[in-house]
Amino acid sequence: MSQIHVGCELEYATTAQTSFLFSVNVSRTDCQRVLSEYLTITPAVFAERLEIGLERKISQRCFVQPGGICFRYDATVEVSAEVDFGTTLVENPYRELPPDALPYLNPSRYCESDLLGNFSMREFGSSSPGFLRVQSICDWTYNNLAYVSGSTNSHTTARDVFVERQGVCRDFAHLAIALCRGLGIPARYVSGYAAELQPPDFHGFFEAYLEDRWYLFDPTRLAPVSGFVRIATGQDAADVPFATFIGAAQLKSKKVWANRPTSPIRPPQFSDQMAVSTA
Repeated sequence: MSQIHVGCELEYATTAQTSFLFSVNVSRTDCQRVLSEYLTITPAVFAERLEIGLERKISQRCFVQPGGICFRYDATVEVSAEVDFGTTLVENPYRELPPDALPYLNPSRYCESDLLGNFSMREFGSSSPGFLRVQSICDWTYNNLAYVSGSTNSHTTARDVFVERQGVCRDFAHLAIALCRGLGIPARYVSGYAAELQPPDFHGFFEAYLEDRWYLFDPTRLAPVSGFVRIATGQDAADVPFATFIGAAQLKSKKVWANRPTSPIRPPQFSDQMAVSTA
Protein backbone atom coordinates (compact mmCIF):
# COMPACT_ATOMS: atom_id res chain seq x y z
CA MET A 1 0.00 0.00 0.00
CA SER A 2 1.31 3.46 -0.86
CA GLN A 3 0.09 7.05 -1.13
CA ILE A 4 0.72 9.13 -4.24
CA HIS A 5 -0.10 12.80 -4.80
CA VAL A 6 -1.09 13.38 -8.43
CA GLY A 7 -2.46 16.20 -10.49
CA CYS A 8 -2.19 18.49 -13.46
CA GLU A 9 -2.65 22.06 -14.59
CA LEU A 10 -3.84 22.68 -18.15
CA GLU A 11 -4.03 26.19 -19.57
CA TYR A 12 -5.78 26.92 -22.86
CA ALA A 13 -6.30 30.10 -24.88
CA THR A 14 -9.71 30.31 -26.55
CA THR A 15 -10.67 32.58 -29.44
CA ALA A 16 -14.31 31.50 -29.63
CA GLN A 17 -16.92 29.89 -27.43
CA THR A 18 -15.52 26.43 -26.66
CA SER A 19 -16.79 23.29 -24.93
CA PHE A 20 -14.16 21.22 -23.08
CA LEU A 21 -14.18 17.66 -21.78
CA PHE A 22 -11.36 17.02 -19.29
CA SER A 23 -10.59 13.41 -18.33
CA VAL A 24 -7.85 13.61 -15.70
CA ASN A 25 -9.67 12.45 -12.55
CA VAL A 26 -8.27 9.40 -10.80
CA SER A 27 -10.35 6.26 -11.30
CA ARG A 28 -11.85 4.60 -8.23
CA THR A 29 -11.30 0.84 -8.04
CA ASP A 30 -10.96 -1.75 -5.30
CA CYS A 31 -7.21 -1.04 -5.45
CA GLN A 32 -7.31 2.76 -5.76
CA ARG A 33 -8.87 4.85 -2.97
CA VAL A 34 -9.08 8.61 -3.38
CA LEU A 35 -8.20 10.24 -0.04
CA SER A 36 -8.66 13.83 -1.24
CA GLU A 37 -9.56 15.48 -4.52
CA TYR A 38 -9.70 19.14 -5.56
CA LEU A 39 -10.67 20.86 -8.80
CA THR A 40 -10.00 24.53 -9.59
CA ILE A 41 -11.12 26.28 -12.79
CA THR A 42 -10.08 29.84 -13.64
CA PRO A 43 -12.10 31.83 -14.56
CA ALA A 44 -14.78 30.14 -12.48
CA VAL A 45 -17.19 28.21 -14.70
CA PHE A 46 -19.58 25.39 -13.96
CA ALA A 47 -18.09 21.92 -14.55
CA GLU A 48 -20.49 19.03 -15.06
CA ARG A 49 -19.14 15.75 -13.67
CA LEU A 50 -19.81 12.80 -15.99
CA GLU A 51 -19.19 9.06 -15.93
CA ILE A 52 -18.71 7.95 -19.53
CA GLY A 53 -18.79 4.56 -21.24
CA LEU A 54 -18.75 1.01 -19.95
CA GLU A 55 -15.61 1.73 -17.93
CA ARG A 56 -17.30 4.73 -16.24
CA LYS A 57 -14.51 7.18 -17.08
CA ILE A 58 -14.82 10.26 -14.87
CA SER A 59 -14.80 13.51 -16.86
CA GLN A 60 -15.59 17.21 -16.39
CA ARG A 61 -17.50 19.09 -19.08
CA CYS A 62 -17.46 22.89 -19.14
CA PHE A 63 -18.29 25.75 -21.47
CA VAL A 64 -15.75 28.56 -21.89
CA GLN A 65 -16.05 32.04 -23.41
CA PRO A 66 -13.27 33.56 -25.57
CA GLY A 67 -10.18 34.34 -23.55
CA GLY A 68 -9.04 31.10 -21.98
CA ILE A 69 -9.21 28.64 -19.12
CA CYS A 70 -6.88 27.19 -16.52
CA PHE A 71 -7.98 23.75 -15.30
CA ARG A 72 -6.21 22.36 -12.21
CA TYR A 73 -6.76 18.95 -10.61
CA ASP A 74 -5.14 17.64 -7.40
CA ALA A 75 -5.67 14.30 -5.67
CA THR A 76 -4.05 12.09 -3.07
CA VAL A 77 -4.55 8.41 -3.80
CA GLU A 78 -3.94 5.27 -1.78
CA VAL A 79 -2.89 2.41 -4.06
CA SER A 80 -3.20 -1.16 -2.78
CA ALA A 81 -2.00 -3.37 -5.62
CA GLU A 82 -2.78 -7.06 -5.92
CA VAL A 83 0.49 -8.88 -6.57
CA ASP A 84 0.91 -12.43 -7.90
CA PHE A 85 3.79 -14.56 -9.12
CA GLY A 86 3.75 -13.90 -12.84
CA THR A 87 5.23 -17.25 -13.80
CA THR A 88 2.10 -19.01 -12.49
CA LEU A 89 -0.38 -16.98 -14.57
CA VAL A 90 -1.75 -18.57 -17.73
CA GLU A 91 -3.96 -17.37 -20.57
CA ASN A 92 -7.70 -18.00 -20.54
CA PRO A 93 -9.14 -20.19 -23.30
CA TYR A 94 -11.51 -18.12 -25.42
CA ARG A 95 -14.54 -20.04 -24.17
CA GLU A 96 -13.69 -19.04 -20.56
CA LEU A 97 -13.16 -15.31 -21.09
CA PRO A 98 -15.72 -13.10 -19.31
CA PRO A 99 -17.95 -10.97 -21.57
CA ASP A 100 -16.32 -7.68 -20.51
CA ALA A 101 -12.90 -8.91 -21.71
CA LEU A 102 -14.03 -9.94 -25.21
CA PRO A 103 -14.06 -6.44 -26.79
CA TYR A 104 -10.36 -6.13 -26.00
CA LEU A 105 -9.54 -8.87 -28.49
CA ASN A 106 -10.72 -6.75 -31.43
CA PRO A 107 -8.66 -4.48 -33.67
CA SER A 108 -9.15 -0.80 -32.88
CA ARG A 109 -8.24 2.57 -34.36
CA TYR A 110 -4.64 2.58 -33.11
CA CYS A 111 -4.12 -1.16 -32.51
CA GLU A 112 -4.42 -3.06 -35.80
CA SER A 113 -4.06 -6.54 -34.36
CA ASP A 114 -5.49 -8.01 -37.56
CA LEU A 115 -2.57 -6.59 -39.56
CA LEU A 116 0.09 -7.58 -37.01
CA GLY A 117 -1.34 -10.97 -36.05
CA ASN A 118 0.83 -13.02 -38.42
CA PHE A 119 4.01 -11.42 -37.09
CA SER A 120 2.85 -11.89 -33.52
CA MET A 121 2.21 -15.59 -34.08
CA ARG A 122 5.61 -16.08 -35.77
CA GLU A 123 7.52 -14.18 -33.11
CA PHE A 124 5.68 -15.19 -29.92
CA GLY A 125 3.47 -18.15 -30.85
CA SER A 126 5.91 -20.67 -29.41
CA SER A 127 6.54 -18.69 -26.19
CA SER A 128 5.21 -20.01 -22.91
CA PRO A 129 1.53 -18.89 -22.79
CA GLY A 130 0.56 -16.46 -20.08
CA PHE A 131 2.43 -13.76 -18.17
CA LEU A 132 5.80 -14.77 -19.62
CA ARG A 133 4.52 -14.37 -23.17
CA VAL A 134 3.17 -10.87 -22.46
CA GLN A 135 6.48 -10.05 -20.81
CA SER A 136 8.27 -11.27 -23.96
CA ILE A 137 6.12 -8.90 -26.03
CA CYS A 138 7.08 -6.02 -23.73
CA ASP A 139 10.76 -6.99 -23.95
CA TRP A 140 10.61 -7.12 -27.75
CA THR A 141 8.86 -3.73 -27.90
CA TYR A 142 11.41 -2.16 -25.55
CA ASN A 143 14.38 -3.62 -27.45
CA ASN A 144 13.12 -2.78 -30.94
CA LEU A 145 11.64 0.70 -30.53
CA ALA A 146 13.46 3.93 -29.78
CA TYR A 147 11.74 6.31 -27.39
CA VAL A 148 11.81 9.62 -29.29
CA SER A 149 9.69 12.55 -28.11
CA GLY A 150 7.78 14.22 -30.93
CA SER A 151 8.39 11.38 -33.38
CA THR A 152 4.69 10.50 -33.69
CA ASN A 153 1.35 12.30 -33.71
CA SER A 154 -2.36 11.69 -33.23
CA HIS A 155 -2.54 9.76 -36.51
CA THR A 156 0.24 7.28 -35.70
CA THR A 157 -0.93 3.67 -35.26
CA ALA A 158 0.69 0.50 -33.98
CA ARG A 159 1.42 -0.55 -37.56
CA ASP A 160 3.20 2.77 -38.22
CA VAL A 161 5.28 2.33 -35.08
CA PHE A 162 6.12 -1.24 -36.06
CA VAL A 163 7.51 0.04 -39.37
CA GLU A 164 9.21 3.21 -38.13
CA ARG A 165 10.55 1.65 -34.89
CA GLN A 166 10.16 4.76 -32.76
CA GLY A 167 7.54 6.48 -30.67
CA VAL A 168 6.45 7.63 -27.21
CA CYS A 169 4.68 5.85 -24.36
CA ARG A 170 1.29 5.59 -26.07
CA ASP A 171 2.94 4.11 -29.17
CA PHE A 172 4.83 1.50 -27.15
CA ALA A 173 1.56 0.55 -25.46
CA HIS A 174 -0.39 0.44 -28.73
CA LEU A 175 2.10 -1.89 -30.37
CA ALA A 176 2.24 -4.24 -27.38
CA ILE A 177 -1.57 -4.28 -27.20
CA ALA A 178 -1.86 -5.16 -30.89
CA LEU A 179 0.66 -7.98 -30.52
CA CYS A 180 -1.19 -9.37 -27.50
CA ARG A 181 -4.55 -9.27 -29.27
CA GLY A 182 -2.98 -10.99 -32.26
CA LEU A 183 -2.32 -13.96 -29.98
CA GLY A 184 -5.81 -13.99 -28.48
CA ILE A 185 -4.82 -12.22 -25.25
CA PRO A 186 -7.27 -9.45 -24.27
CA ALA A 187 -5.34 -6.19 -23.83
CA ARG A 188 -6.46 -2.62 -23.15
CA TYR A 189 -4.92 0.84 -22.97
CA VAL A 190 -4.57 2.66 -19.64
CA SER A 191 -4.01 6.39 -19.20
CA GLY A 192 -2.62 7.54 -15.89
CA TYR A 193 -0.07 9.26 -13.72
CA ALA A 194 3.29 7.68 -12.93
CA ALA A 195 5.47 8.45 -9.91
CA GLU A 196 9.18 8.79 -10.77
CA LEU A 197 8.47 9.42 -14.46
CA GLN A 198 10.95 11.94 -15.88
CA PRO A 199 10.02 14.39 -17.18
CA PRO A 200 6.64 14.32 -15.41
CA ASP A 201 3.73 13.86 -17.80
CA PHE A 202 0.60 11.83 -18.37
CA HIS A 203 1.63 8.24 -19.02
CA GLY A 204 0.24 5.54 -21.29
CA PHE A 205 0.63 1.85 -20.43
CA PHE A 206 -1.56 -1.24 -20.80
CA GLU A 207 -3.21 -4.20 -19.13
CA ALA A 208 -3.49 -7.82 -20.26
CA TYR A 209 -6.16 -10.20 -19.02
CA LEU A 210 -4.69 -13.38 -17.54
CA GLU A 211 -6.68 -15.97 -15.58
CA ASP A 212 -9.21 -13.83 -13.71
CA ARG A 213 -7.64 -10.36 -13.53
CA TRP A 214 -6.23 -7.43 -15.50
CA TYR A 215 -2.45 -7.03 -14.96
CA LEU A 216 -0.34 -3.93 -15.64
CA PHE A 217 2.51 -3.80 -18.15
CA ASP A 218 4.71 -0.97 -19.43
CA PRO A 219 7.07 -1.68 -22.35
CA THR A 220 8.77 1.73 -21.99
CA ARG A 221 10.26 0.85 -18.57
CA LEU A 222 10.32 4.57 -17.78
CA ALA A 223 8.75 4.30 -14.32
CA PRO A 224 8.01 1.57 -11.75
CA VAL A 225 4.61 -0.09 -12.04
CA SER A 226 4.20 0.37 -8.28
CA GLY A 227 3.81 4.12 -8.89
CA PHE A 228 1.10 3.96 -11.55
CA VAL A 229 -2.22 5.67 -10.82
CA ARG A 230 -5.07 4.87 -13.20
CA ILE A 231 -7.16 7.57 -14.86
CA ALA A 232 -9.09 5.52 -17.42
CA THR A 233 -9.03 2.47 -19.68
CA GLY A 234 -10.11 1.91 -23.26
CA GLN A 235 -9.50 0.09 -26.52
CA ASP A 236 -6.66 2.53 -27.20
CA ALA A 237 -5.70 6.16 -26.61
CA ALA A 238 -8.64 7.39 -28.69
CA ASP A 239 -10.93 6.39 -25.80
CA VAL A 240 -9.01 8.19 -23.04
CA PRO A 241 -7.64 11.61 -24.11
CA PHE A 242 -6.89 13.90 -21.16
CA ALA A 243 -8.74 16.75 -22.88
CA THR A 244 -10.93 17.30 -25.93
CA PHE A 245 -12.76 20.41 -27.10
CA ILE A 246 -15.22 21.68 -29.65
CA GLY A 247 -14.53 25.27 -30.62
CA ALA A 248 -11.29 27.21 -30.97
CA ALA A 249 -8.61 26.51 -28.36
CA GLN A 250 -4.85 26.18 -28.12
CA LEU A 251 -2.91 24.53 -25.31
CA LYS A 252 -0.58 27.14 -23.78
CA SER A 253 0.94 25.10 -20.94
CA LYS A 254 0.70 21.68 -19.33
CA LYS A 255 2.03 20.64 -15.94
CA VAL A 256 1.66 17.11 -14.55
CA TRP A 257 2.86 15.67 -11.25
CA ALA A 258 2.90 12.35 -9.42
CA ASN A 259 4.84 12.34 -6.15
CA ARG A 260 5.09 10.02 -3.19
CA PRO A 261 4.83 11.80 0.18
CA THR A 262 8.06 11.92 2.16
CA SER A 263 8.00 8.91 4.48
CA PRO A 264 10.49 6.66 6.25
CA ILE A 265 8.55 3.71 4.84
CA ARG A 266 9.85 2.64 1.43
CA PRO A 267 7.21 2.25 -1.30
CA PRO A 268 6.63 -1.29 -2.59
CA GLN A 269 9.02 -2.51 -5.28
CA PHE A 270 8.15 -5.39 -7.59
CA SER A 271 10.49 -7.54 -9.66
CA ASP A 272 9.92 -8.19 -13.35
CA GLN A 273 8.49 -11.60 -12.47
CA MET A 274 5.74 -10.18 -10.25
CA ALA A 275 2.33 -9.48 -11.82
CA VAL A 276 0.67 -6.30 -10.52
CA SER A 277 -3.03 -5.43 -10.74
CA THR A 278 -4.88 -2.29 -9.67
CA ALA A 279 -8.10 -2.88 -11.65
